[in-house]
Amino acid sequence: MNLEFSEEQKFVQRTARDYLAQHAGLEVCRRVLESPGQGYDRALWKGVAEMGWLGAAVPEAYGGAGLGYLELVLIAEEVGRALAPIPFAPSVALATEALLHFGSEEQRRRHLPRLASGERIGAFAAAEGGSDAAPDGPRTRFEAGRLHGEKLPVLDGESADLCVVVARGAAGPTLCLVDLHGPGVARAPLASFDPSRAQARIAFDGAAAEALGPADGAAAIRALIDRAAVIAGFEQLGGATRALELTREYALGRYAFGRPIASFQALKHRLADLYAAIELARSNGYYAAWALSSGSDELELAACTFRAAASDAFELATREMIQIHGGVGFTWEYDCHLFYRRAKLASAWLGTASAWREKLIQRLEAREAA
Repeated sequence: MNLEFSEEQKFVQRTARDYLAQHAGLEVCRRVLESPGQGYDRALWKGVAEMGWLGAAVPEAYGGAGLGYLELVLIAEEVGRALAPIPFAPSVALATEALLHFGSEEQRRRHLPRLASGERIGAFAAAEGGSDAAPDGPRTRFEAGRLHGEKLPVLDGESADLCVVVARGAAGPTLCLVDLHGPGVARAPLASFDPSRAQARIAFDGAAAEALGPADGAAAIRALIDRAAVIAGFEQLGGATRALELTREYALGRYAFGRPIASFQALKHRLADLYAAIELARSNGYYAAWALSSGSDELELAACTFRAAASDAFELATREMIQIHGGVGFTWEYDCHLFYRRAKLASAWLGTASAWREKLIQRLEAREAA
């Protein structure tokens, strides 16, 4: 296994970093956070669409860039590093992936070009009242081409045009595709811990929907979430890395008793521990990216280990960021709370670190029993 990215892949990452440094400084995230109802930054969304990032892993036949998942995860890392206030993961890692892998040829040709171009935004609705819907027991019903039920919270649910919904069908859990602008759909904003990433409640009252996926809906749901966990994990990895860099920079420039606080042994130890946690997550991430790009059966385990490690690293990075910034770390004017909010939201979306560890244990036990 080669864990080194190619020069072409590194170029994609450098281009993404340079573009986001120019167009998505932390002031963009703060502006969306401080503007209730804005939802996301539309100019930035249009820009990343023009860069081809939204269709990075989509074949050219469906309007995508035809790159691959290694390029996509590197782009996701840069999106996370910038705290970009755009619906990247729900639209790219879930809605687009669901159509790409479980949609019919007609559904792909109808929806993928518009998702890849940014003309339409996708969302994913699994949670029903604060927790992820169990694969064998969603309360939302899909009957005779109609959806009945309620999903909340739905990340970027107010901004989305198209939603992939986990529902209960005649044969068990299934994936459905629904147009959020159609009749029978009611949306309401929810208060979010990170207002730069809006969340919504979506109620379906006989909304028209299309079935997605094979007969074994539970397996499709599990596979889709595993794939999304890797892409979302790289967003967390990027955020954690940037938080460490900004914290280190602050510690080197902040003086106490005539010397930089970064020279004090206690802070050196904390920064070293944080660096180790991030690099551990990165190692897990590279393995998960390989499994995702190669279609390996190891993805079901690699997604669990990476997601748990990335969540832990991002949360630790933001806690240490606030602590090491000292008396100003918690204030609104400093950017620490932007990272802390994003880390908390990201760690809860698609399941907490504890939930992913539990999945890992269950999957290892199932392998051992087989």
